[in-house]
Amino acid sequence: MKRFIDLVAETAERVNEIFPWDLEEILQQREVMLLDIREPYEFEAMHIAGSINVPRGILETACEYDYEETVPELVEARDKEIIVICRSGNRSVFACDVMQQMGYQNVTSLKTGLRGWADYEQPMVKSDGETVDEDEADEFFTPKLRPEQLSVNYKK
Repeated sequence: MKRFIDLVAETAERVNEIFPWDLEEILQQREVMLLDIREPYEFEAMHIAGSINVPRGILETACEYDYEETVPELVEARDKEIIVICRSGNRSVFACDVMQQMGYQNVTSLKTGLRGWADYEQPMVKSDGETVDEDEADEFFTPKLRPEQLSVNYKK
C-alpha cells in the first residue's frame, strides 16, 4: 500500500519544482502564468497577485474546450510557462503531472506552496486586492488538525 507522501514523492520525480525564492526571481525577469489550484475559499482568502484560480478538482476539464469548466486562457497556454501553486506543494505536483500528460510543455510546481511563499515573506493579496498581513498568512497556513485526524503514532 502506498501512502500519500509516497505518491507525492513518486510524482515529483516526473515534474519540475522550484522554491519560493526561484519564483520571486522569475517574476522579476519575465511574465509567467500563475495557476493556483487551491479551492476557491482558499484563493479568496489569499493568493499571489495575478494568479488565476482553477481548483484541482476541475483542472482536467478546465484545460480542454467544450466543458462548463473550460478556461480558454489555460487551454491556449500549452506552450507558455506555467507555475502551478497550491498550499504546500503537493497538489501542484499532481497537477503538473496531469498537465504534462495533457500536452503542457512548460509547467513547474511551486515546492512548499504558498506556505513556503508566506514563510519567505513574499506578498499576497485577498480577493478584494487588499494586501495580506504576514501574521494573518501564518495563521491561515498553520495546520488545524483535530485529534481524530492524527494517526495512532501521533496521538497523545
